[in-house]
Amino acid sequence: MDTGTHVVMGVALTGLATLDPNVTPTFTAVATGIMIGSQIPDIDTVLKFKNNAIYVKNHRGITHSIPFTLLWPLILTFLIFVIFPGVDVLHIWLWTQFAVFFHVFVDIFNSYGTQALRPISNKWIQLSIINTFDPIIFVAHLVAILFWTLGVHPSIAFGTLYALLAFYYVLRFMLQKAIKNQALKQIQQEHNPVKIFVAPTIRFMEWRIAIQTETHDYVGRSYGRNVAFNDVFKRQSFPNDHIMAYAKHDENLRSFLSFSSIYRWEVTRIDKKTTELRFIDLRYLKNGHYPFVAILHLDDDMKVTSSYIGWVFTEEKLMKKLEA
Repeated sequence: MDTGTHVVMGVALTGLATLDPNVTPTFTAVATGIMIGSQIPDIDTVLKFKNNAIYVKNHRGITHSIPFTLLWPLILTFLIFVIFPGVDVLHIWLWTQFAVFFHVFVDIFNSYGTQALRPISNKWIQLSIINTFDPIIFVAHLVAILFWTLGVHPSIAFGTLYALLAFYYVLRFMLQKAIKNQALKQIQQEHNPVKIFVAPTIRFMEWRIAIQTETHDYVGRSYGRNVAFNDVFKRQSFPNDHIMAYAKHDENLRSFLSFSSIYRWEVTRIDKKTTELRFIDLRYLKNGHYPFVAILHLDDDMKVTSSYIGWVFTEEKLMKKLEA
């Protein structure tokens, strides 16, 4: 989820914590642990300052793993105890642990996902039923928090919130399944599906769809129960060993391949000395454009002269990034 949603979720958990009678004497310390715990797994966002390749490859990776989900609360509890000596360490740890776990748990429901089972498995868990920012979830939390501040008992305000959200998540699973079935129905008469990606947008009834088959890639959107494929690409053989000899070692391309599950590629001679190798993630089509890409420029010896990974919405901006 986005930072704003994790903040309001932290406030809601703080309100819920007031139901614990052991929290009252140390409420400030517990609230501090919950609010920081609701954000700390995303500390890896600082990797953006290093470069996009490292960020894409590692965001929501180790900081959302099992060891760190257990480690963050211990670190925070120790620091809080230093700042607030004499507080109830056990309950600070319990509520901070719950906040960290809840952060990681809700992140598995969007299309970016997390490596929440690491080190048991490095597989990305991406249930793809909730958009990174879901206005319904965000507003529902604001309403519950408002009622709580107006004097409604937290068990009613937040109990109702979580009951409605549980129903909402089940509904999103049902919608995703229905759209997936409809999308497969429209293509399976001709091709055998290999991979299918159905993910939400910020609009409740609009979903992104990408399907990889043995021979073609299908990309489109659903509007309600209606599925429309905007693009159909014939699958190509992977770029040959001559082209990939140096490209496969490029940090940007390696990050792209570790993150993207459905993509296509293009090899283009752009001038007398330069060949462009472009990998295009098919999952994020928007307004006729595929913004998430990895681009490599190769010389006549197929050595990488420049490369880039990231979100680019115009060719002009992309060329500037490659030249930087």
